[in-house]
Amino acid sequence: MTMSAGWYLRRLSRMGPQEVAGRVGDTVRRRRWRSARPNCPSVTGGRFTAVLPAGTIAAVPPDAAKRLIAEADRLMYGHVEYFGVVRDDLADPDWWCDPKTGRRAPWGYAFDVPYRNEDAVGDIKQIWELSRHQYLTQLAAAYAITGDERYAERVAEHLRSWWAANPPLRGVHWISGIELGIRLLSWVWIRRLLDGWPGVAGLFEGNPVALNQIWHHQRWLAAFPSRGSSANNHVIAEAAGQFAAACAFGWFPSSARWRADALRSLERHLRSNTFGSGLNRELATEYHGLVLELGLAAVAEADAAGVPVPASIRLVLLRMTDALAAIVDCRLRPPRQGDADDGHGLVLDGAGTDRWASLLATGDAVFGRLTWWPAVTGTDVRTPLLAALIKPYSDKGTAPAVTRPASRPGHFADAGMTILRGPGEIWCRCDGGPHGFLSIAAHAHADALSVEVRYDGVDVLADPGTFCYHGQPEWRQYFRSTLGHNTLQLDGADQSVSGGPFLWTRHARSRVLTADTSGAGLARWCAEHDGYEGSVHRRRVELTAKSQELRVVDEVRGPGGAVRLAFHLGPAITAQLVDNRAELTWTRDGEGRSATLDLPGQLSWQAHRGETDPPLGWYSAGFGRKEPATTLVGTGFTDGTEGFTTVLGFHG
Repeated sequence: MTMSAGWYLRRLSRMGPQEVAGRVGDTVRRRRWRSARPNCPSVTGGRFTAVLPAGTIAAVPPDAAKRLIAEADRLMYGHVEYFGVVRDDLADPDWWCDPKTGRRAPWGYAFDVPYRNEDAVGDIKQIWELSRHQYLTQLAAAYAITGDERYAERVAEHLRSWWAANPPLRGVHWISGIELGIRLLSWVWIRRLLDGWPGVAGLFEGNPVALNQIWHHQRWLAAFPSRGSSANNHVIAEAAGQFAAACAFGWFPSSARWRADALRSLERHLRSNTFGSGLNRELATEYHGLVLELGLAAVAEADAAGVPVPASIRLVLLRMTDALAAIVDCRLRPPRQGDADDGHGLVLDGAGTDRWASLLATGDAVFGRLTWWPAVTGTDVRTPLLAALIKPYSDKGTAPAVTRPASRPGHFADAGMTILRGPGEIWCRCDGGPHGFLSIAAHAHADALSVEVRYDGVDVLADPGTFCYHGQPEWRQYFRSTLGHNTLQLDGADQSVSGGPFLWTRHARSRVLTADTSGAGLARWCAEHDGYEGSVHRRRVELTAKSQELRVVDEVRGPGGAVRLAFHLGPAITAQLVDNRAELTWTRDGEGRSATLDLPGQLSWQAHRGETDPPLGWYSAGFGRKEPATTLVGTGFTDGTEGFTTVLGFHG
C-alpha cells in the first residue's frame, strides 16, 4: 500500500505546529545522515554487571521450562510461525525476505525504502518480526536453563549474521523506532541469559561490530522519537529499549544522557498513554499488554543497574496490572478491543504460555495481588526472572501512597469501558469510550456502543479482531468498520471517518449515561454516540442474573434512515436462523452449551459466513489469521420513533 498525496494532506491536518516542526527537523537530519553517517566513538565495552541474581534460574517452574525448551528445539530445527505463516528457514534466515509473498526488501538508505508498499517490499510485519530477535531471547533462556551450548552458539551465529547483513542506516530494519527499541531490549536479555557461556563477552562487549550496532541503535532512537500524534505505544517501546540498553550497556560517552532522556520520556508517555483507571488510552487491549510488558522490563533494568525510577512509573504499572485483573473473563482473557498485532515486549516463554496469566503472575510477584484478583494457575519463565530484578513494591522508596480498589471494578468511567458479569460465567463488555488515542486514533476501530459477550470464556457475541495492517486495504477496512462490530450502522456509513489504515479524520463521541455493575441481580448500562450526522445512536444493555438473559435495546434519535444491525458470533458457535430467532450451540470442555438469540422483528435477518465480496462473516484469532464465522445482519429502516430489542438467553 503506497500512501497518496491526499493521505499525506489528511495526515498533516492531524498534526500540531510543534509536531510539524519536529518532523521537519527529522527530515533535515535524515538527509544529513545520508551523506554523513554518524560514527561510533572508539570505545571498549566494559563489564556487563546486570546479571540475574544467584538462584534465579532454579526458581523457574519445571513445566514452564519444559515448554520453553520444546519451543527452543523447534527453533533450532528451523521451524517458526509468524502471523499465520509457517517458515522452515530459521536455521539460516534471510533477514530481508518476506516468506508470505516471497518478496525481498530492496537495499539502500533506510529512509528511502518504501516499506508501506507490499509490491516493492513484501509484508513488512513478516520481515520485521524475526528481527525483533525475540526468538533469540527464547534460545538464550533455554541455554540459561539447560546449559546446552548449542542454544548459545545458534544465538551468536544469528546475531553475527544479522549485524553483518544490516549495517547502520542500511535497509528495512532501520526504518521504525519501535523495531529498534524492542531489538535493543532483546539484546540486553540475550546478554544476560548467556552470561554463563564462555563466548558471551566476545559476542557483546568485546566485539566492535556489536558495540557499533548498539551505539547506532541508541543514536537513532535519540534522534528520531515518535512525535505528537504518533506518540502511542511506539514511543514507549523506543524509550524502554533505549533506557534498557543505556543501563545494561552503559559503555558510551552518551550513555548517561541517553539513559536520563529515555527515563524522562518513559515516565511522561506512560502517564499520558494511561487513563487514571489503569487502562491504556489506545483502548486496544493487546497494546495494554505490550506497554505493561515494556514498562516492567524497563523497571527491571533500572533496579538491576541501581538507577532510581520515578515513583509515578511504578504507580502507572500497578494501576495497569490492577485494571487487567479487573477486566479479564473467567479464563483470564481480556477484551478483544481495537487493533491487535500479536506484539510482545519481552519473550522468554514457549508456546502455550498464557500471556495474560503471565502478566498477572508478575504483578502478583512485584505488586502483590488483591483479594478480588482472579486466580492464576498457569506458570511461566518470565515472571521469576523479572521478579528477581524488580524491587518489590513494598520496599522502602518504591511505593507511593495509593489506594487500590477494594473490590473488582466493573466500570472504568475515563475509558468508557463497562464489564457486566452474570451467573454461568457470563461476561459482557460494553463500549462507551473515546474513539482511540491522540488526533489520529491510529489503533481504534469504528466500534462505538459495541458489545462483546462470552460464556465461560467462549466468544458468543465476538469482536472479530484485526487480521492485517498493510497490503490488504479491503480487509483492513472491514475488520475496523462499524459493520465489523456488534453495533448499529446507519445509512451505510461508519460512525468515525477513516483517512487511511492508521488514521481517522473524524471521531465519534460517546458518553455513558448509566453504568450499574453492583451485581444485585440486574446489571445495567446505557450510552450514546454522535457519529451519525443529525442522529444519535443510543443503546441500553441489561443483564438479568436469575434468567441469565442479556437484553440490548437500540434507538436512533433523529431523522433515522437505513439500518444494519450486526451480531458477530464466535468461531465455536453454530447458529440456526429461522426468521428473527437464532438457536446457538457450542461445546466447551466436551460439554454442550446453548443459547437463544431473539432478534428485532422489524428488521430482515440474514446469516453471512466467510464472504469475500465484500468481506463479511470472519473472525481473526491473531494477526495474519482469519477464519469464517457466522455474522447475523438485520436490515431495515428507522424513522427514530421505535427501538430495536435483542434478547440473548443462555440455557444454563
